[in-house]
Amino acid sequence: MADFMLLFRGGNPRDRELSPEQFQQHMADWGAWIQGLHARGVFRAGESLKPDGGRVLDARLVVTDGPFVEAKELVGGFVILNAKDIEEATALARGCPVLKTGGAVEIREILET
Repeated sequence: MADFMLLFRGGNPRDRELSPEQFQQHMADWGAWIQGLHARGVFRAGESLKPDGGRVLDARLVVTDGPFVEAKELVGGFVILNAKDIEEATALARGCPVLKTGGAVEIREILET
């Protein structure tokens, strides 16, 4: 078993002009998906992220304000889950609601140190 980080890119429901009812359903879908991960015992952590921030570019400590990429590439949140391999992590990611609003899920195994 290993830990994997799922990074959610794009797919912000507010950018999709959902009706209030559609937005409520979208948020309910997120809650159900997260609860399903909990029920399987694979959920480790997860949070939504604000769209703004900063970054250090090089050793001179040049700091810039963000966001830094197109909205479709913006990381809006993450989940860390436990899976036996990348295939299982990918299967779990297929149920992510961000996919219903045009977003993507990047799956990265966390290195053990």
